[in-house]
Amino acid sequence: MTGKISFKEINRLAIPAIFAGIVEPLISLTDTAVAGRFTANPDEALGAIGLVGSFLSALIWIFLQTSNAISALVSHAYGQGKVERLKTLVSQLFYFNLIVSLVMSFSAFFLAEWILSLYGAKNLLLEIAVDYFKVRVWGFPLTLLTFTIFGVFRGLQNTSWAMRISIFGGIFNAALDIILVYVFNFDVVGIAWASVTAQFIMFMLAMRFLYLKTPFRLMKLFPLHEDFSKTLMMSFDLFIRTLSLNIALFLGYRYATLLGSDGNNQFVGAHAILIQVWMFSSFLLDGYAHAGSAISGKLFGARDYKELNYLVKRLIGVMLILGVSLMGIYLVLSEPIGRLLTKSEDVLVVFYSAFWLVAIMQPINSMAFLFDGVYKGLGETKVLRNLLVIALIFGFVPTLLIANYFEWGVLGIWLSFMVWMLFRSGGLVYHFKKHYSVKAKNQNSED
Repeated sequence: MTGKISFKEINRLAIPAIFAGIVEPLISLTDTAVAGRFTANPDEALGAIGLVGSFLSALIWIFLQTSNAISALVSHAYGQGKVERLKTLVSQLFYFNLIVSLVMSFSAFFLAEWILSLYGAKNLLLEIAVDYFKVRVWGFPLTLLTFTIFGVFRGLQNTSWAMRISIFGGIFNAALDIILVYVFNFDVVGIAWASVTAQFIMFMLAMRFLYLKTPFRLMKLFPLHEDFSKTLMMSFDLFIRTLSLNIALFLGYRYATLLGSDGNNQFVGAHAILIQVWMFSSFLLDGYAHAGSAISGKLFGARDYKELNYLVKRLIGVMLILGVSLMGIYLVLSEPIGRLLTKSEDVLVVFYSAFWLVAIMQPINSMAFLFDGVYKGLGETKVLRNLLVIALIFGFVPTLLIANYFEWGVLGIWLSFMVWMLFRSGGLVYHFKKHYSVKAKNQNSED
């Protein structure tokens, strides 16, 4: 191990990325906490926000893959000292995402009831979810474009700009939630407008940083960049990967909703809260994964496999400490965490029955997210694609079907997620040792 990558450099990228990453799930948690305190229909409000949030998160993650691809290419170019050559590519991908996101938002707006019915929503739950959806869906283009710009920042080895923007957006959203719901009595529609407004503010700030702090401008569109098709192919691999991921999330919500087919919505309400906590943990752990992505991409561009191997070993130690710490915190504070997010006793009973499983998953998640970030930085999109498809088909789905057969309820759903994460983390650790650790050893031998 050479040790040129210091903890200072890792933390310079990771800590801002943690703050930037947790803002999005904090916004969702804020929305959930506000909805969980409605005096009328709190279970349905929680379920509606959870269902819509799941669908919109799926859209963002699926179509965000051009951001991950451009982040990898920018970091490679940064390691080679050739960032200027990507000016037109960034512009072309920005407008590509703009067109795609607008088409998706218009389509989803008119298909709102049908989409939410696929999740199993009906009656009052469906009615509330549709009202919330028809506002929130217009935040999708804003979030997709903002995260695309964040990908450029990450490729340039800077995560602090995204952190500042995200923190401001999160504070703005929380304040507007309180004003619109408790002052103007807008219920879930007020929560939706607060989120969309915060997303617009974040987008405008991201544009400002892009123009003031980077060499990229969005008016340089032609000629078509030589790496445009390569980027779309990488994006397509990540699209399939993320589609597999979101099929798992969809099935989780679908089965949770069907558990309440007799009109009891405490199951989907509890599952919605569990998902929000899990997402918060994921984005928090993703901070070091983003650092790993940015630095590994730079090292890959410079073909420095020794330093890449060293970087991963250092990050494994940090991520395991974070994962175990989160597990301990969740196990100790499970009672107040549940009561912070809802006052429904029916929802809390279901929540506590499965929350311990979410807690013990955190060390496993930490490894999966770390290597996921590293492999995005390396541009190994085919490996990520294949592994997620395998994890879905041979891990998540069989476990979910078995759990449903034995009527394990929400606990069975989360056991399926645990098996899924074991497939993801184990597969990437094995692949890295087999390929990149060997390259590092060969480079050591040559030196």
